[in-house]
Amino acid sequence: MYDYKGADSLVTAQAASAAALFFHKEADQMVRELNIDGRIVNDDSDCFVIAEIGHNHQGDLKKALDMVKAAKECGADAVKFQKRDNMSLYTHAMFDSPYVSENAYGPTYGTHREALEFGKSEYMELQSYAVELGITLFATAFDFKSADFLEDLGMPLYKMASADLTNIPLLKYVAQAGKPMIISTGGATTEDVLRAMDVITPINERVAILQCTASYPAEPEEMDLRVVQTFRDLFPEHVIGLSDHQNGIAMGLAAYVLGARIIEKHFTLNRAWKGTDQAFSLEPGGLRRLVRDLQRAHAAFGDGVKKQYPSEAPGLLKMRKKLVAAADLSIGHILSIDDVALKSPGDGLAPSQLGDIVGRSLTQGLKADEDITLAVLSG
Repeated sequence: MYDYKGADSLVTAQAASAAALFFHKEADQMVRELNIDGRIVNDDSDCFVIAEIGHNHQGDLKKALDMVKAAKECGADAVKFQKRDNMSLYTHAMFDSPYVSENAYGPTYGTHREALEFGKSEYMELQSYAVELGITLFATAFDFKSADFLEDLGMPLYKMASADLTNIPLLKYVAQAGKPMIISTGGATTEDVLRAMDVITPINERVAILQCTASYPAEPEEMDLRVVQTFRDLFPEHVIGLSDHQNGIAMGLAAYVLGARIIEKHFTLNRAWKGTDQAFSLEPGGLRRLVRDLQRAHAAFGDGVKKQYPSEAPGLLKMRKKLVAAADLSIGHILSIDDVALKSPGDGLAPSQLGDIVGRSLTQGLKADEDITLAVLSG
């Protein structure tokens, strides 16, 4: 990867906004699509579901492997971890600061984070297992050394955390790897997102943008799901998604209907486990239902053409109406509206044909409830 210290200055927010407006005007000529580890994600595809394991494995490789397997069994497309080089990421003061919490894995914040961190051997075992299972494995790079670490392992794509949306040197550094990037936007303004995209896309156009609220958990009224559509309008070439920190599975489904095609949810095997992310993460049952509902939504969208299905025919036959004689009618009788009743089943002339028969005479007599057909009408 390339030297980040020569990062040049940003274009202005005004220029970024102008670029976004241009993209919007040219939307009809663009294709919104991203190839993620061989999987094509676009507006017509199923949702790409990421099980965010993060550090919910508690620094235990066996638990991490079990979580990868469970995510695959639930139907997730990918599992994601988090990689930090803690000594270079934090100031000495923060690394050495006391960490007094029920979720602490060490007496200081630095030792706490180190206890949760996997090294090369653990990542290689996780990668091998993911390949065996057929699920994509990748990670968030929180710093330059971690980006190099992940690149040396051959990660197929990268996630950029919300907190690094304004970390322009790191965004440019990771972009130069040429791999797909998924960027979260928690705590950001539209200007922040435009600035980040203006920096990344000249280097690497393979970017997806996730609406995100950086609260843990996020309250429903702070989810701002309509931002999914805002991002779709601003970035017509890019896949849009949702990093969902809200409890439950409803927000992911709603976002998919609004156009999100990547859904990221924190994942655990036990919400009661120690850890700050466990309580708002999905357990396997929840992840399985989320994947199921997203797949059902994709199937349910259809092609936009209104049609009748064979499965509807039995019910329609029983419930629809037909035109029948309202009373005994003699041959030669000229039909009026009062002579006609609308009754089920619907296996005869439809009520929509009432105007075609009124005023015509019968060529044979009819009993009450007998079908009125075109064959018994003159003219």
